[in-house]
Amino acid sequence: MARMKDMYKAEIAPALMKQFSYKSVMQIPKLDKIVVNVGVGDAKDNSKALDAVLRDLAIITGQKAVPTYAKKSVANFKLRQGMKIGAKVTLRGDRMYEFMDRLFNFALPKVRDFKGINPNAFDGRGNYALGLKEQLIFPEIEYDKVEKIRGMDICFVTTANTDEEARELLKLFGAPFAK
Repeated sequence: MARMKDMYKAEIAPALMKQFSYKSVMQIPKLDKIVVNVGVGDAKDNSKALDAVLRDLAIITGQKAVPTYAKKSVANFKLRQGMKIGAKVTLRGDRMYEFMDRLFNFALPKVRDFKGINPNAFDGRGNYALGLKEQLIFPEIEYDKVEKIRGMDICFVTTANTDEEARELLKLFGAPFAK
């Protein structure tokens, strides 16, 4: 079983129950899913770019990535509705906890001049969004095999009702928030 999942059951859930004085264990916020998204702007011209991103995402997350499609046509970007323009992975369960563990403990500390992640990037409903500038910070990615450095968006979806509860949940998981 995932180390972070055990930590949640043993330490985090009781601490949140005590801090926010919930009446039921079902009120305790928990991590629902993690969505990793990569936009590939040049996928409309180069189909191999999307294949490389799908491969990289599968290596990073340990789960097959799915392509995302354009919802609307935009003439200025030479984009038609239904074109493949990105890739995403939705992580749940043990894979979600394993990915979060690697992100907080291995990948983020490798970022140059890292001072912590933004503590104010919550959406008002208890979800946290994080943007990365390059995929090379993950130890699974080999520098020689990367065609182009791409960023990615990582969204932590929680069952928390407020940003304060979600911030405390992620802080207890070990999220390196900036001071």
